[in-house]
Amino acid sequence: MKSPESFVSPISSGPADAPDVAALVSYIEHDAQPMIVLEPGYRILAANAAYRRQFGIAGEPHVGRKCYQVSHHYDVPCDQAGEHCPMKRAFETRGPDRVLHIHHTPRGPEHVDVELRPIFDGQQKVVAYVERLSTVRSASAKPSAQGLVGRSTAFNAALSALHRVAPSMLPVLLLGESGTGKELFARALHEASERAGKPFVVVDCSGITDSLFESELFGYEKGAFTGAVARKPGLVETAQGGTLFLDELGDVPLSMQVKLLRLIESGTFRRVGSVETLRADFRLVAATHQPLRDMIDDGRFRQDLYYRISAFPIRLPAVRDRADDIALLINSILQRIGHAQNAAPGAAGRKLSVAEDALERLEAYSWPGNIRELRNVLDRACLLADDGVIRVEHLPDEIAAGVWSHSGAPVGSTWNTARGEPDDRELARLVAEFSGTRSALARHLGMSERTLYRRMKALRLGG
Repeated sequence: MKSPESFVSPISSGPADAPDVAALVSYIEHDAQPMIVLEPGYRILAANAAYRRQFGIAGEPHVGRKCYQVSHHYDVPCDQAGEHCPMKRAFETRGPDRVLHIHHTPRGPEHVDVELRPIFDGQQKVVAYVERLSTVRSASAKPSAQGLVGRSTAFNAALSALHRVAPSMLPVLLLGESGTGKELFARALHEASERAGKPFVVVDCSGITDSLFESELFGYEKGAFTGAVARKPGLVETAQGGTLFLDELGDVPLSMQVKLLRLIESGTFRRVGSVETLRADFRLVAATHQPLRDMIDDGRFRQDLYYRISAFPIRLPAVRDRADDIALLINSILQRIGHAQNAAPGAAGRKLSVAEDALERLEAYSWPGNIRELRNVLDRACLLADDGVIRVEHLPDEIAAGVWSHSGAPVGSTWNTARGEPDDRELARLVAEFSGTRSALARHLGMSERTLYRRMKALRLGG
């Protein structure tokens, strides 16, 4: 079976720019992944059975429609709506392109990994594209009681990087502020890898003292030290065949960093008190909120260890950088709190929600403690909300005051969302006066960022 990019359009079968659709359809029908064939004008020429099963909606044929209409419900191509368009990029580079998008599906919005390849005719002119789609199961684009949730640009960038590196064995370094969900990302990485059925072992490097670090990591033999009454396997051994997650790696004692480096480089270790060399088999994922490069400069972190663990760094965004996700995060956390409360013996089931004015305050706050702080605030508010509705009076004073937004501009000083969307002249004024990000401005105006982008583009306002 030929690969899709190897197909050419036989001139004798029709116009010189007509792709050999029959041959392409025959190819994609044998692929287990959802695939479609597109003409350069974005029109869908064919869809295989896997695509129809996964993305088909009864009564809504895909063939003949534009891809951006089906996947995004847009009226214009993705790049004109403020998103990366793989077709545009593939045309420019004359090669494949890959992007993570949020598509409309029969199950609602979902993260979809899209890989698109151009098809050339005998004169090396692009006559069609083959698009392979893969639903990303490691995150949800709608409220969820478990796992990663998000749909903002910053979140999708981190998720896309995770999805790319998951099938490999490269060590991954998760960077970002405290409370950004590093363990959730690490677990999602493990579950998206070929080691998903094996152990996922967390090592809290900040919670282990210098004297215990080696025995906790490598295990020990009976009699190795006072209190070692029996052999104990270490966390490295427990992670055999799976993933070892070193959380807060920056807190590893300098004296232990050389032993950790030896473990990673040689793939071997010895239990404390043993002369037997054991072979380790794990995927390494590390995380830290500390500036490791600065720590290298002042001698607190080994440079050689840094280069071993940072083969594929992923920076996780702070909540203030994914403001469009705050309402989604709130709904997801409330689902998790509600499930925990309703699972308690004798608990009466109740649905948790947030009043509109309280949601405005929560969305305007900068969240220096990130998702961990958001969870704490909602836990407290749920205890105070007897009827299950979180109101402004249930929020901490600094949030209830609602004085400062992510951009540093007073909340409500630019536009009263009760008035609806601003007209063109008002929008031009607001864009000129607003000093924050486009996503922050969209939030203040009560519209989606994509809607704001399209209006700004039509008015030639830049941004």
